[in-house]
Amino acid sequence: MKRKLVIAAVAASVVIGGGTAVAFADDEARTGAAEVRAGDPVAADRAEGSTASSSKTTAAEVIAAALRHTPGTAVGADREDDGADAGTWHVDVVQADGVEQTVAVSPDTGKVLGVQRDTEDTDDTDDADDAGEARADLAALKGADVDAREAALAVAAKGAVTDVDLDVDDRATVWSVDTAKAGEWQVDVRTGKVTQELDD
Repeated sequence: MKRKLVIAAVAASVVIGGGTAVAFADDEARTGAAEVRAGDPVAADRAEGSTASSSKTTAAEVIAAALRHTPGTAVGADREDDGADAGTWHVDVVQADGVEQTVAVSPDTGKVLGVQRDTEDTDDTDDADDAGEARADLAALKGADVDAREAALAVAAKGAVTDVDLDVDDRATVWSVDTAKAGEWQVDVRTGKVTQELDD
């Protein structure tokens, strides 16, 4: 009789303990999955971009795609507003030799559509000016900790990013980032600090 009581007690504790373990495991699995989604900045950027803009790709994804295709330093990215290229992203990439290329990226697939060397005119003087500006951009970014893609990610929480440009003046070097609905923002290239641009 004692033996039957012990077996029954052990069985009951296994069932109770097992039920508790299952409940904890289920809760832990749900919590873990939520943490993974929340910690993924690219997924967060994609979600923000898909709701506030017609582009299926985000600025950060587009910049990354352009740099995979044309290695260098991205100094700007913007979406065309009108014309045959409306919606297409154009990413300005300066290569190590100072040549600037404009990489066109599809807003739907994130695939590179084409690359064009940046020249305003066929005049050699204009080409020299363009090369000088491109080298100046590279010099301004020397020692920078925040690149164009990271600046786009930093502002993505504010709204869908539509434009990222390097802004160099006497006071500071910053990324100027436009959003579809939340205005313009600045991201310091060294500290990553995000501040809203206020109208003068």
